[in-house]
Amino acid sequence: MILIKNIHLYDPKDRGKRDVLIAGEKIVLIEDEVPAFSSSLTIIDGKEKYLVPGFIDNHVHITGGGGEASFKTRVPELPLSKLIEGGITTVVGLLGTDGYTRSVENLLAKAKALKEEGVSCYIHTGSYGYPSVSLTDSISKDIIFIDEVIGVKIALSDHRSSSITKEELARLASDARVAGMLSGKAGIVVLHMGDGKRGLEPIFELLDEGDIPIRTFRPTHVNRNPRLVEEALKFAQLGGLIDITCGESGELSTINTLKRAKSMGIDWENITLSSDGFGSYSDYDDLGRLIRIGAASVSTLYDEFKSLVLEKEFSLEESLELVTSNVAKALSLYPEKGTIQIGSCADLLILDPDLELNTVIARGRTMMREGKITVKGTYE
Repeated sequence: MILIKNIHLYDPKDRGKRDVLIAGEKIVLIEDEVPAFSSSLTIIDGKEKYLVPGFIDNHVHITGGGGEASFKTRVPELPLSKLIEGGITTVVGLLGTDGYTRSVENLLAKAKALKEEGVSCYIHTGSYGYPSVSLTDSISKDIIFIDEVIGVKIALSDHRSSSITKEELARLASDARVAGMLSGKAGIVVLHMGDGKRGLEPIFELLDEGDIPIRTFRPTHVNRNPRLVEEALKFAQLGGLIDITCGESGELSTINTLKRAKSMGIDWENITLSSDGFGSYSDYDDLGRLIRIGAASVSTLYDEFKSLVLEKEFSLEESLELVTSNVAKALSLYPEKGTIQIGSCADLLILDPDLELNTVIARGRTMMREGKITVKGTYE
């Protein structure tokens, strides 16, 4: 058992000074004071520190992305330590452009490996292409019968997509939604948004013409270009959930996109952040030729969080919600994840006053202490 004493608790709302007791993988007690009732307790002094929920990164290429400039550009798999360094205790893995040399089988195996190494991991079936690659030859069966699968991914308005028709997208969304209902999962369609001319227009048309609930669709990379930002904010105003990719700069930066959302009065719970970690970032010229490629880091999620607070644009509570409770609610994982409550999973971060990451506890196990990683991946 672990007893954290005298720490400033954000759940992510400010709850003041508290003591928190962890037993196994769960939080079992939160009180003003919990006595050290046993010599077998591991006691952590939280004086002048913050205790916050572990971060949830809902868009990570855990088996590596890339490959768009031939085989040598395939990004390697994500090692456990990169998640711990970024304060990420729950991760959602997915495929990207490459649904051929990588598979849902490989993705699921990696998710199970990360779980064995100590963090929580979920995945989406599918990739950029349509018909969607799957494990059971049915995205519905993947979601219903495979514990880790919570949704399906597809690319939209992107030159690398399969140019899915509106009717095909509607059927995919219906399948995902019903599968989610039957299995008690999110049952969502994650939309990789590209730079294509149509943007979110196909989704708005489906919403106008059909009966699929808006929250079945989850557009990500919505800060890819100014026009897409405006479309995504309109989508969020209608009650949809949008995901902002960290690491953009200038007009498309996370801070600027969030400021625009706040000025429009958009419900804060409708916004999440993700890293797109270990996916490739690529730029193409007007003729479709690749001119730049690289790999994203999961650390951008924590870096972005710190910037939001330290640049005094957003409060600690607001910034935490974007990477904890908002994400957990969007994925139907709350209050198991994304908060600090009695009965919640013991996924916790201890932050120093300057917001540097001090300690990481994932599923009740200490993975980092005093800034040093104590648990690494099997082959690290």
